[in-house]
Amino acid sequence: MPMIIGEVRRFLRDNNAVRVSRSMRDTAYKAIQCKEQLTAQGGREPTVEEISQALSMKREDVVVALEAIVEPVSLYEPVFSDGGDAIYIMDQVGDGNDQDWLEEIAIKQAIRGLSDREKRILSLRFLEGKTQMEVAGEVGISQAQVSRLEKGALGKIKKEIRA
Repeated sequence: MPMIIGEVRRFLRDNNAVRVSRSMRDTAYKAIQCKEQLTAQGGREPTVEEISQALSMKREDVVVALEAIVEPVSLYEPVFSDGGDAIYIMDQVGDGNDQDWLEEIAIKQAIRGLSDREKRILSLRFLEGKTQMEVAGEVGISQAQVSRLEKGALGKIKKEIRA
């Protein structure tokens, strides 16, 4: 009997739709056990932060591990049906602009590569709508420096996106 159970487990592990490392699964199962213990102790569902603290792990590692063991779902899985046309996951995810999210990810990664000063200048200029003179006064540099830093930061972002 133990040999059969072992073979079945190995088959399920090796023939899964997505291959997840053993260490990642172990981390996820520890997190699930910890979550159950904390729920029993506190009478409520613990936050990811509480679970990561109890396991002495980074919050990101716990989240990634828990997400890794979730079974993949087909995009054609119906989410809602009232007897008429069903609504599928694909309908909820796709909006016709499939490239928008790729561009957004690329821009976010490019912005991460900027210095804090460059991020602040771009934030003041484009998110808060301030002029270069206003930004210069707030940051404590000249308008010409703001212009150069802004131009350089935008150049870095463009270069990173094209790469």
